[in-house]
Amino acid sequence: MNTTKTLGLAGCLITALTAAPALAAPTSYPLEIENCGETVVFEKAPERAVALGQNSAEIMLLLGLEDRMAATAFWPNDVLPELADANDQVKLLTVEFPTLESVLQQKPDFVAAMLTTLMGPDSKVAKRGDFEDLGIPTYLSPSACSTKLDAGDAYGSRDQLWNMDLLYKEIDDLARIFDVQDRGDAVIADFRAREAALRERFPKDDDLTFLFWFSSASAADDAYLGGGNGPSGFIADLLGGRNALDTKAEWPTLNWEGIMAADPTVIVATQVDRNRWDLDKAENKIAFLESDPTVSQMDAVQNGRIVVMSGAAMNPSIRTLYGAEEIARQLEAIDRAQ
Repeated sequence: MNTTKTLGLAGCLITALTAAPALAAPTSYPLEIENCGETVVFEKAPERAVALGQNSAEIMLLLGLEDRMAATAFWPNDVLPELADANDQVKLLTVEFPTLESVLQQKPDFVAAMLTTLMGPDSKVAKRGDFEDLGIPTYLSPSACSTKLDAGDAYGSRDQLWNMDLLYKEIDDLARIFDVQDRGDAVIADFRAREAALRERFPKDDDLTFLFWFSSASAADDAYLGGGNGPSGFIADLLGGRNALDTKAEWPTLNWEGIMAADPTVIVATQVDRNRWDLDKAENKIAFLESDPTVSQMDAVQNGRIVVMSGAAMNPSIRTLYGAEEIARQLEAIDRAQ
């Protein structure tokens, strides 16, 4: 899969961020940030931040904050290649859920999380209060707290389609917290331009539907899929179509009979790098789709409309836009081949 164009764009962005003078007004401390129903006060810019989740970490790295990051954790995918050198300077606790003890051992002065499962009421790591009781300011992604926890799982549901405005707020908030607003403005401007370019390239097609397959423990198990109003649904909308799953749940599971009944035009087989299950790998997903006697009869499989995307793009994150660009290139290649 050709990623040269996207990497080139991001590389140019990083070069511009490094070279551009600061234009935005500096942060005035103490700074109050309204975040997910809480007011968080920052007496100064953090110097030992811990990023819980790939999106929180990659935003900080895009903002050039690697020298102020103590550690990161929870990475479904490898870091963006253009951020690899910066990321190498930051301690990795684990690609899975870290323990609270391992986070506190880093002596953080700020903890940011991308999911409520990393920092929320039923978190596998910690509640916000666990850090706040120790005087450590926290930040939870606005995308994470915009779901309703009514879907029978930790991820909840969305009544409205997720969109990049929540991500832009997150980037802007973190830029203000660290007093790098000029860099935040540049990242947001770049993403807005790329989002608009995709919408222009892909006009609305009511017959175009996408199914987003994150992973499965085995071929016999239900598949973990992207819900209708989550980031996967946003990607489908951005590319002119819609999610094949008409569900508000953020992360529904479905058996293959249900998936075949959805009859998607395009199947998105994601690549997950954490190496937990065999079906994390895109190549294993595709091998199953093409070899299973029943599943292989799906129209999308028969007509070669299987595309690959980073699994991290299915979380509300900067990677959602990168994932949409990955799919866009492959869809255009399929169209050219037909």
